[in-house]
Amino acid sequence: MKVMIRKNSMGTLTAYVPKKDLEEPIVWMARPQMWGGLVTLANGWQLELPEMAAGTMLPITVHARRVKDEVD
Repeated sequence: MKVMIRKNSMGTLTAYVPKKDLEEPIVWMARPQMWGGLVTLANGWQLELPEMAAGTMLPITVHARRVKDEVD
């Protein structure tokens, strides 16, 4: 799915999923640089982000994969 990653005015990383009209803060990252690992959104969704350079400029739209869990 397409996901836009950006930093809001308070400096918090957020993920926007246009298809679901969903914008949630990123509350946990498996890797310090975020890219190429899992992130967890405030609503509990986990997304696997693609590998990218650590200095990638934001905002950016990427193809991410939602990791299914037992609650879904």
